[in-house]
Amino acid sequence: MILKIKVMRGVFFMFVGLFLVGCKDKTKELLTAQEIVDKAILASGGPLYKTSDVSFEFRDLLYRSEWQKGKRILKRIRKKDSDTIIDIRDTKGFRRFIHGQEVPLTDSLATLYSNSVNSVHYFAFLPYGLNDSAVNKELMGEVTIGAQEYYKVKVTFDQEGGGDDFDDVYLYWFNKQSFKADYLAYKFHVNGGGTRFRVAYNERYVNGIRFVDYENLKTDGQEVSFDDVDRLYQEGKLQLLSKIELENISVNTSP
Repeated sequence: MILKIKVMRGVFFMFVGLFLVGCKDKTKELLTAQEIVDKAILASGGPLYKTSDVSFEFRDLLYRSEWQKGKRILKRIRKKDSDTIIDIRDTKGFRRFIHGQEVPLTDSLATLYSNSVNSVHYFAFLPYGLNDSAVNKELMGEVTIGAQEYYKVKVTFDQEGGGDDFDDVYLYWFNKQSFKADYLAYKFHVNGGGTRFRVAYNERYVNGIRFVDYENLKTDGQEVSFDDVDRLYQEGKLQLLSKIELENISVNTSP
C-alpha cells in the first residue's frame, strides 16, 4: 500500500513538472509587438536596408533611395516632354529640380510633393520604418486568415516626428512562421478619409531585400470598426480599388 502511494505521488509530481515546463515553454513563445517587428525586419532585409541603394519604377516614375554619409535620401524622377524633374526629400526638407536647377515651391506644394514621395517609398520598404522613434506598436492578438496564423499589430504615430499624417492608424498581419507582413490596412483622414486593406503578392528578394506588390482593397463605405477590417476581407466584402506594382527593381549593396 505504501509503495502504491509513493508511485502515485511520483506520477503526480511528474505531471506537475511537465505542466510547469509546458507553461514555461508557452511563456517563452509569447512575443511583444516590438519583438515581432524586429523579426519581420530581419526576415525582409535586416541590416541591408541601411547599406543598400535601391531604385524601382512605379506608375512610370523612377524612385530612388540612397544613403549618403549615413543619411537617407529619397528621390522621384520623371521626364515630362524635354524636362527631367527630380524631387528630393532628405534632412533638408523637400526640393524640386528641373534640368539641375532648383525650382521655388510654395510651402503647400512642397508638403504635397514631399508626402507623395515619402508614401511610395514607405510602402515599398515595409516593414523597414516600423522602428522609427515616432512609431508606437501594440499587439492586438493572434488571428487566422485562410489557413495561416498571424500576429496582428496596430501602429500609431506620435505627433512629433510622425509627419503630416501622424493621426493615421495602421494594422499589420505578420505570419507566425515567417514573420513576413502578408496583409496590412490603414485608416487615413485626408480627402474625406477612408480605409484601405492591402494583400501582398508577387514576393521576390532582390539582393537580399524583400519586395512585394499589393492588391489595394476598399471597404466601399461599409460601417465597420477598423480593427475588424480583416473580418470583412475574409467574408469577401472588400472591393479591389487598384494594384500597387513595383517594376525594374535594382538593389546595390555597399560592402
